[in-house]
Amino acid sequence: MPTISLPNASGRVEVFTTSVPRDFPKATPPFPRVALAAAHVVADPLAEQDPWLDAKVDWDRTIAFRKYLWSLGLGVAEAMDTAQRGMGLDWTAAQELIRRSLDAMKDVPGAVMASGAGTDHLAPGPDVTVDDVIRAYEEQCEAVEKMGGRIILMASRALAKAARSPADYERVYNRILGQVKQPVIIHWLGEMFDPALEGYWGNHDHMAAMETALAVIHANAAKVDGVKISLLDDRKEIAMRRRLPKGVRMYTGDDFNYAELIAGDEHGYSDALLGIFDPIAPAVGGALASLQRNDLTTFHDILAPTVPLSRHIFRAPTRFYKTGVVFMAWLNGHQEHFVMVGGQQSARSIQHFSELFRLADKAGLLRDPDMAVSRMRSLLAVHGVA
Repeated sequence: MPTISLPNASGRVEVFTTSVPRDFPKATPPFPRVALAAAHVVADPLAEQDPWLDAKVDWDRTIAFRKYLWSLGLGVAEAMDTAQRGMGLDWTAAQELIRRSLDAMKDVPGAVMASGAGTDHLAPGPDVTVDDVIRAYEEQCEAVEKMGGRIILMASRALAKAARSPADYERVYNRILGQVKQPVIIHWLGEMFDPALEGYWGNHDHMAAMETALAVIHANAAKVDGVKISLLDDRKEIAMRRRLPKGVRMYTGDDFNYAELIAGDEHGYSDALLGIFDPIAPAVGGALASLQRNDLTTFHDILAPTVPLSRHIFRAPTRFYKTGVVFMAWLNGHQEHFVMVGGQQSARSIQHFSELFRLADKAGLLRDPDMAVSRMRSLLAVHGVA
């Protein structure tokens, strides 16, 4: 197997030998859990642009990656924060992304997709009212539904700024849920992913905020397919999961504890809508295939080594996790470059990338070690590591 010299945490360089990539089990959906991968976008590195300001997307490569996820039996969560929504990808580009993905899905039997609708075209500010937020949500929900898409109701920075009490959140969500045509997935994104969402649902205490979210869900259960919470706290997710109305799913958004949450306990389990599913998709497919056979031993054997990788990719500042996701796509040949929308490839250090490389190898996720080593060497050279 090929070797490479990688920097370690102390800044010294040491030789690392890659492993044989893992051959994951394969099976045909439906799986015993709903699994949606929040997918990244591939930037166009040759477009004339201001790379920190513009969002130029390579649409062919971006859509090809969605087809790859569908081929593994995973669903796609489109135009979410993993696609750099709110960190490079604006609502105009998000609409184009959703439209293209919906068109591509028509050619894939059994493909599943849901798309983010929020208020990101409305800039938060002191003059923005709750009514403005409602109108912004209505505009995006109408656009997604008009394209024939299912909605993931994204958390709103503008609402977090405009709301004065939990009652304002109840008013907004009750209004929007009363209008949607199909049940939606409500997305509660924690402040570790987006600091502008601190105090969402009208309370800085997550357990108190949960009461407001649950009140909204219970009042509109027929319009809620499920709720995804991204708080990186399995105890909070389980507490909320046990209080959901019958038929409303919990979609884990916990990129630290997803294996145990998906496996579940005597009271139930979580389905999944996760950004980490983008870089570890083959392992997810294999784990769900094992779960399909009631083989929990293999399920945990596959996912256990992906958890340290995920915790590294999502380490604080967590909002920069997209850089690790795209880095993995580049190492594995899903794109020919390591360039991101908004220049976000610069958001992590070479030590971070080096450890990510080691952990991805340990999880059996470098599908072509020779190619991965060659690409890693080119990145090291840019950072002055011979």
